[in-house]
Amino acid sequence: MKAAFLPDRGVVKVGGEDARNFLNGLVTTDVTLVRPGLGRFGALLTPQGKITVDFIITEAPAGHGGGFLIDAPRALAKGLADKLGFYKLRAKVTVENLSDDLGVMAVWDGEPATKPDLTFADPRHAALGWRILAPEGLAQKVADLAGAEMVDNAAYDAHRIAAGVPRGGLDFTYGNAFPHETNMDRLHGVDFDKGCYVGQEVVSRMQHRGTARTRTVRVALEGAAPEPGTAVVAGDKPVGTMGSSAGGAGLALIRTDRAIDALDAGTPLMSGGLAIRVADPDSLRAAPKQTTV
Repeated sequence: MKAAFLPDRGVVKVGGEDARNFLNGLVTTDVTLVRPGLGRFGALLTPQGKITVDFIITEAPAGHGGGFLIDAPRALAKGLADKLGFYKLRAKVTVENLSDDLGVMAVWDGEPATKPDLTFADPRHAALGWRILAPEGLAQKVADLAGAEMVDNAAYDAHRIAAGVPRGGLDFTYGNAFPHETNMDRLHGVDFDKGCYVGQEVVSRMQHRGTARTRTVRVALEGAAPEPGTAVVAGDKPVGTMGSSAGGAGLALIRTDRAIDALDAGTPLMSGGLAIRVADPDSLRAAPKQTTV
């Protein structure tokens, strides 16, 4: 079992008696189902349905002051706190950016022997294991309690890529990607049965009309890896954009219809002059999976 402290992650706390309903009216996941020890994947969208920030949200137990803790990209934590503060209007809600005091650890390849209070399974993919919210200074102690070997965050990133889970800022651009394009619908990040939230009409329309033509897909690499952001082409036709990579595996944001045409025609995909191969060609043709957990 392995553990890594993730320096790119921060924590925002939302408290107050209106916090649950307040958040539930804003984000893609059903916050009414969140409980201590349970995390849910979600995002705050623009009114046009594009991702401004994605995150995992859990509820803090009473012994930790209650409220909701949002595990989000650290670079976006302050902006998220400010945006939530803007939305709260007269709601009885408090918003704090705790990123200087509380961080995020990932534990995978097994179940922690001991689970501190702020531990929950990563809701996106079973292979990603567990998240533990703890100060960076306690990271080694937490890893020891979990029975895990402490490794660097690059090892976790390679594991994430192998699992096919995209990371904002590397595999897609915040403010420029719809949830379906980053597979949030397949990673339990969008609840299609809950009530309204910001951007809900656009996301619902894409789901029911099946209009998502761009997807994040796993790719296999031979030799050197293209830099994130490098165009993916089939012949002279643009097909998508390369994302993060590690150990011969990578992620790419791909126009599925163009990639299918290339595969059917036997035209290889290239990025930065390097050959890449879709790891699971059937995923290009797969219908979106509706999942609510």
